[in-house]
Amino acid sequence: MTSDTDEQDPAVRALRELMTVLDTCMVELGGARERAEKLLEERLTGRAWLDIVTAESRPLVVEQISTVMAALASAGGAWRREQAHALAAEQVSINRIAAMFGVTRQRISALLRERARARS
Repeated sequence: MTSDTDEQDPAVRALRELMTVLDTCMVELGGARERAEKLLEERLTGRAWLDIVTAESRPLVVEQISTVMAALASAGGAWRREQAHALAAEQVSINRIAAMFGVTRQRISALLRERARARS
């Protein structure tokens, strides 16, 4: 159940977007895993890598993985920025946020600046 307040919260929106991206990536990775199994089977029959990769349909497994990684990095970064800002707005210190995130206080300061720049 969502409320109007939840939908106005940038951290909630970023988390929802992250969840959507995670769902999509899980499907993509499942497909990549199945295709990787087929590639392995082909290789184990003695086929040359050049023949295997040349015959592979697009996107290649490596391309699928790169796409998933980029999507996760983007959505994860947005979530991290919004979460850091939400915590700072609740008067949580930069040092404490840094400890929770497992990064330096300088990284949290940079996240907060990035978010401020993105908003302006």
